[in-house]
Amino acid sequence: MVGKNLAPVIIKRKKVIVSGGHHGGAWKVAYADFVTAMMAFFMLMWLLNATTEKQRKGLADYFHPTIVVSRVSGGGDGMLSGDSLFSEEALAYTGTPVEIVQLSEKEGETVNSGADEKQAGENPEKEIFRTLERLIHGRGGESLVFENALKHINTKVTDKGLIIEIFDTANNSLFDSEGQFTPLLNTLIEMMRDVFDLVVNPISVEGHIRSYPIILKNKPVWRTSIERALMVQSLFTDHGFERARIHRVVGHADRDLATGRPTEMRNNRLEITLLRTGYSR
Repeated sequence: MVGKNLAPVIIKRKKVIVSGGHHGGAWKVAYADFVTAMMAFFMLMWLLNATTEKQRKGLADYFHPTIVVSRVSGGGDGMLSGDSLFSEEALAYTGTPVEIVQLSEKEGETVNSGADEKQAGENPEKEIFRTLERLIHGRGGESLVFENALKHINTKVTDKGLIIEIFDTANNSLFDSEGQFTPLLNTLIEMMRDVFDLVVNPISVEGHIRSYPIILKNKPVWRTSIERALMVQSLFTDHGFERARIHRVVGHADRDLATGRPTEMRNNRLEITLLRTGYSR
């Protein structure tokens, strides 16, 4: 009877799982999500670099939930929703200009102006002038010569046409002390000739000169302004520009100053205007 009061011995068996076995596939899903996100990121970076502003707007409109996708909001109706590289009213994105539609007078054609122009849309000829204006300023990236030369140019598109104003600065002049044109002016005229050859519109050349001190008895402002305008006309024809397209050559003396200081060098300038079709004033 010695063992009656002893507690029973309980043996508990525990199953031990050795680590290092199969972990499941959760890490594969996470890795796949990471790779997909990186691929989307690099595609986004490529699209931002390879598309134009107009095409990016079309892509943004496509993914915007409140904008109806249309060919207009997409930037166009062609591949990549942009302008065709062969469009006659656009420049190729490579920087090489395509031939711009040539302007010709049509019988019975009238130009909208004032309120009618706002309703019917802007005169397409003005859009061509603006394209030429961008082309002129874009030439500055070709070389240091053009970059310096373009510091002497102002352009604006008006109802008269595309006005290109070239002028003297404190450091450089269009004409030397003997009244002969400088290499700077020759470079500018050659550049404008290249641009004007893209269309058939006529041009006008107008010379302006700064005022001379009042103590001079005979001021050469009229003679000098006319001589400079005629010299520019000759430069255009020497560079192969059609003489028949030069509509008029005018000298304004010091009657139309560019600044409030009459004797300032900035008033020595030339205005070369690519005239609007049918403009005769």
